[in-house]
Amino acid sequence: MTLSDIAVPSDGAELRRSLEAASPRYGEKAIKAFLFLCAALSVATTTAIVLSLLLPAISFFQEVPILDFLTGTRWAPNFADAHFGVLPILVGSLMIVGFALAVAIPVGLASAIYLSEYAPQRVRKFIKPALEMLAGIPTVAIGLWGFAFLIPLAQDVLPFLPWEGTFSSAVAGVAVGLLIVPLIASVSDDAMRAVPSDLREGAYALGASKLKVSLRVVIPAAISGIVASIVLGMSRAVGETMVVLMMAGAGTRDLTFNPWGSVQTITAYIGSTATGDIATGTIQYDSIFAAGALLFVLTFAVNMVAIRLARRFREVYE
Repeated sequence: MTLSDIAVPSDGAELRRSLEAASPRYGEKAIKAFLFLCAALSVATTTAIVLSLLLPAISFFQEVPILDFLTGTRWAPNFADAHFGVLPILVGSLMIVGFALAVAIPVGLASAIYLSEYAPQRVRKFIKPALEMLAGIPTVAIGLWGFAFLIPLAQDVLPFLPWEGTFSSAVAGVAVGLLIVPLIASVSDDAMRAVPSDLREGAYALGASKLKVSLRVVIPAAISGIVASIVLGMSRAVGETMVVLMMAGAGTRDLTFNPWGSVQTITAYIGSTATGDIATGTIQYDSIFAAGALLFVLTFAVNMVAIRLARRFREVYE
């Protein structure tokens, strides 16, 4: 048998049709359908969450004007003289997130720079799993550690601060910051290691030091991944409940900016109120979903801003 005896299609279209006829690839089609179902499930889940928040929130705002909700300075929905101004718990949430990011961003980025640019491979294999292990610790354990150890330590070391009782939003923010350090460090480290080595070698050839290469070459090139890590950490800090509830307390119902006292956050209010003791359909019940809807809108807005920033400063290498 010679090569002339083998039937070869004359063009690419005929070759493709012959291959498709010989092998239908049902397994590949099944995998494609399964992946589509997984993607559709995520969209359906998000839609269900939005609807579950939206319907009770609409019922709430039919009784409470949205302007009074957003600008009121007293939050006491479960009292006889009810007040539905969300600013106290909104400011409490922002204070916790601010302190958390003030701790997590420098520590997380410094850890990522060390792991990506300085650490030997054998050291990296030990430090990165140990760092990520912190993310696996139950948040209730971190909250208990912070309440029993971190807050008393801070009060002993800094006795001149105006402490108010055994709770502190500032120390709670520090604990939440330690909680999200592994997230920022791990994602930022992956983004930095994805930067082409040619950029580093070119900077070294020009006489740049390792620190300058890290700060002026690697970080700008990996900025989109770094922004993504900060957004993920911020989302985790915004949604944290147990650490905040145990270390920041129930908080005052009036607007306060004192970081050395107790505050209540949106998540802490939802976690302490949604216990099944409130009758369905009441204004107190609907206030839980109104607070959750506000938290969802804030998180969504932060993500949209971060996506625009990442797209604007993103650098693509081929």
